[in-house]
Amino acid sequence: MTGPQTATGPDPVSGAQTPAAPWALLSGAVKGVAKKYSQDRGAALAVAGGRAVVLAVADGHGSAAHFRSDLGALWAVEEFTACARTFAREVVRVGGDAAGWTALREEARRLPQQVGHRWHERALLYDRNSPAHGARSLPAGRGATERDRKEPPDLAAYGSTLIGAVLTEGMVFCWQLGDGDIVLVDDAGAPHTPLFTGPDMGDETDSLCEPEPWRKMRSHWQPFTGGVPPCVLLSTDGLSKSFADHQGFLDFATGVSDRAARHGAAAVQTQLPDWLARAATYSGDDTTLMGAIAAPPQRSDET
Repeated sequence: MTGPQTATGPDPVSGAQTPAAPWALLSGAVKGVAKKYSQDRGAALAVAGGRAVVLAVADGHGSAAHFRSDLGALWAVEEFTACARTFAREVVRVGGDAAGWTALREEARRLPQQVGHRWHERALLYDRNSPAHGARSLPAGRGATERDRKEPPDLAAYGSTLIGAVLTEGMVFCWQLGDGDIVLVDDAGAPHTPLFTGPDMGDETDSLCEPEPWRKMRSHWQPFTGGVPPCVLLSTDGLSKSFADHQGFLDFATGVSDRAARHGAAAVQTQLPDWLARAATYSGDDTTLMGAIAAPPQRSDET
């Protein structure tokens, strides 16, 4: 089911409607079995007048030590989309002019630090007003020392992963911190996982709550020479963990692309909640998927 944890549609800044956009957006999220509420958040937005798409998913860690991670995931998606909207407009402006690609790639390298700083500022402000671990107590008669003031804040309560992508007709940029998956399905139906580093080894993962998390964020840039890829999917690890192996997950991704090509993205969107709910019964985890499906070209008699 989709819900308040999921944002999808036109750019909320410009409010642009995109009836002729080259993509249809997919958005789905389900709560993990026996979980009180979901720690996942996600967004799928058309921006720059429909000429670009911003996708993001975040998975709050959800354990006892990360008891406010639903907030951390929400902030991750909000801050990423805020930065990515601006970046996407610049990507569209540069377009196919290769002379501007170096500057775009430099900006893409800076984006994780921008997002990380903004996320930390949100978490610090919230924690100052409502400390996750209560107000620190000091010995009677002693005020805060310089060491107390400089001690790094503990933001583990808000810990979250983050995966994001900016897609245009000419290129795609992807970023990933922690677990989860990005899959690009090409015209031949072959899936590509540009930031995949191997099977998860337990529950430990990189997190926004760590100092300077942008240093651990992986990134990928890819220009398109043959047009927009048919399918770009971002998902939290609750989806891939529901399959017996990584190949099973890739088969699911290619199946989504194939069904969209055969029956249309609207039919896939209708079925997506059931597919994710079934996956959640196997993984037991919150499961969120955001995607962009290339719309079929219009026939001349449709224009």
